[in-house]
Amino acid sequence: MRASLLQVAVNKDESVGSRRSRVAGMVRDQAGADLVVLPELWTTGAFAYEDFADEAEPLRGPTHEAMAAAARDAGVWLHAGSVPERDPDGTLYNTSLVFSPSGELAAAYRKIHRFGFDKGEAVLMGAGDTLVTVRLPQTVLGVATCYDLRFPELFRGLVDAGAETLVVPAGWPERRRSHWTLLAQARAVENQAFVLACGTAGTHAGVPQAGHSIVVDPWGEVLAEAGPDEQVLTVDFDPTTVAGTRDRFPALKDRVLGLDRPTTGA
Repeated sequence: MRASLLQVAVNKDESVGSRRSRVAGMVRDQAGADLVVLPELWTTGAFAYEDFADEAEPLRGPTHEAMAAAARDAGVWLHAGSVPERDPDGTLYNTSLVFSPSGELAAAYRKIHRFGFDKGEAVLMGAGDTLVTVRLPQTVLGVATCYDLRFPELFRGLVDAGAETLVVPAGWPERRRSHWTLLAQARAVENQAFVLACGTAGTHAGVPQAGHSIVVDPWGEVLAEAGPDEQVLTVDFDPTTVAGTRDRFPALKDRVLGLDRPTTGA
């Protein structure tokens, strides 16, 4: 299976519309990949809190339209990162969109853990309450977003729902880059799953981004890692090795405590 992580640079000198068109072109350039992954809130920037309300869009808004077309043109599964979604009731959510190679919306995930400690995203956006998995021909994706990476119980829930490959778009700050790498490897090892973690480059509202998108195998080995700037990180991996890893080292069977949360699958 081939995955391409698009480590998009988000800078204030590029309009949201221009970036949306540019990123759609980047997705189309990945024809031949099985899965393409974009970062969190790449339309606005994860720390550009003051722009969330102005740039929020309905679930089937301009980003949905552009990414659906790009996925269809490239013939790829596309995790289109996340966008600030405005629900019909007016609530904002940090919502991830996953498209099939035909351009259909296969799943949407509203971020459960909001970052900000009583400010920023934590007060401007509502919290999701449902875990999401997506079945691809080669693997089952478990979907999480950025700050979710710090909460292992969420990933246990995804594993219980059948996830073998954990996809984490993010807008992770440079000052905590060591946590990014550490947590991606920890989630891979403890869940015996692949982790595809795609971050942004550039600077969001004065906050330098970590970049360093990373792909980790079920043993915690780093298969590929990006640098700090915008780039495409492409890696070939074999998702069938997840079952073999879990059989050879059956730690998950020794679990005592679990997570009980509603789950949807597509």
